[in-house]
Amino acid sequence: MRAYKMIFAVAALAVMAGCSVPGPGDAPDGVYDPYEARNRKVHAFNATVDKALLRPAGKGYVSAVPEPVQAGVSNMAATLSIPGSAVNHLLQGRPGDATYNLVRFALNATLGLGGILDPATDFGLPEDSTGFGDTLASWGAKEGGYVVLPVLGPSNERDAVGTVVDLAFNPLGSVLEKPASHIGTVAKVADQIGDRGRYADVIDPILYESADSYAQLRLIYLQNRRHELGEEAPGEEIDPLALDTEGF
Repeated sequence: MRAYKMIFAVAALAVMAGCSVPGPGDAPDGVYDPYEARNRKVHAFNATVDKALLRPAGKGYVSAVPEPVQAGVSNMAATLSIPGSAVNHLLQGRPGDATYNLVRFALNATLGLGGILDPATDFGLPEDSTGFGDTLASWGAKEGGYVVLPVLGPSNERDAVGTVVDLAFNPLGSVLEKPASHIGTVAKVADQIGDRGRYADVIDPILYESADSYAQLRLIYLQNRRHELGEEAPGEEIDPLALDTEGF
């Protein structure tokens, strides 16, 4: 019960705070970055952590771990996040989507051997994830200023609040006992490290070969995030897979 009270208290503060900040399209060039000086310091820290730890770990993961095992870890991370998506769909007033997610979870948790396999997708029920940042957006909270979170990277004030709530509130945590309740977190971290290795050819040029990787990542993030929510995106649309970073 305390977790639910915390969610609604945080949500109320986020909605009220969001009323005083520009929304997409209101700020110059569609980019509202009042914390740029601090953000750039965090971005530089993240790049250092990435170069020293995340990039080598990601490359090591994809080269050492067999692909079927990687797929199993990805499936498990996605499956164990489904209850959270179902709760957020309910909070967004979408009971049908919540039921859809619960059916996906039931199929993958049983026929999928605890989520290692993804039979739900084979049955025509592909992943439909959402988080508390989406919930806040559906309640009318504006995105606020652009922020860079330590290690986690690009975000905005609204989604940063959503990230905190998603991390703090795990529906499975009230059902599973420790250490089983942490399996989803471990699987998600491992999957994200795997993503760093799998997409190294896309990430490395942006992060290490751009003259201003901060500005480029900011634009890519804002475009992708607003596209997900059907909001107005800043600048000309960028395809990260077709980026030519030479000369930036």
